[in-house]
Amino acid sequence: MLDKSCKEFIDILSSKEPVPGGGGACAYVGALGMALGNMVANLTIGKKKYKDVEEDVKEILKEGEVLIEKLEALVNKDAEVFYPLSKAYGLPKNTEEEKDYKDKIMEEALYKASLVPLEIAKCAAETIDLHYKLAKKGTRIAISDVGVGVLFCKTALEASKLNVYINTGMMKNNDIKNSLEEKINTLVSKYSTKADKVYSYVENLIRGNE
Repeated sequence: MLDKSCKEFIDILSSKEPVPGGGGACAYVGALGMALGNMVANLTIGKKKYKDVEEDVKEILKEGEVLIEKLEALVNKDAEVFYPLSKAYGLPKNTEEEKDYKDKIMEEALYKASLVPLEIAKCAAETIDLHYKLAKKGTRIAISDVGVGVLFCKTALEASKLNVYINTGMMKNNDIKNSLEEKINTLVSKYSTKADKVYSYVENLIRGNE
């Protein structure tokens, strides 16, 4: 998907095509958020004023690059797991045997489809951690981009919760369903709050309240 231009991606996203959808868009938004963080890191490195934190910022940049690569891959992964699910919807259920087979295939497809947004959420949580560090150590001339970046990452995190729930809501195995939902709820609860703290810190800094 990401071999396309931004315009092509948006055009396909706007169309009736089954992919990309909300999951791929989440991963894309998370990657964009981390890219903003990395921009701030790159603008900080080499500046005499930030020499004391340069090694820390270099490490943030390195970790950010890895997360961007993961999120880019998850754009495509989200599309990959959708196709088996869409095929499972179309399976016949005229006999008990067909119903049992469809239930089995659906359960497997729903589980795999839930794992991708959960992984996107985990990556988004890590990007929020990096923005938290950048808010303190990044160059002040681009501090607003830390705020914008962390908002993008928070969006990727919280939207992933919906993408998990749309799948778990159809699962029949309550143990797996509850486990997946508990994991995503824990991530969102912890890291949305952290993202809000970063944003508030950046806003107060810009407005001269820090």
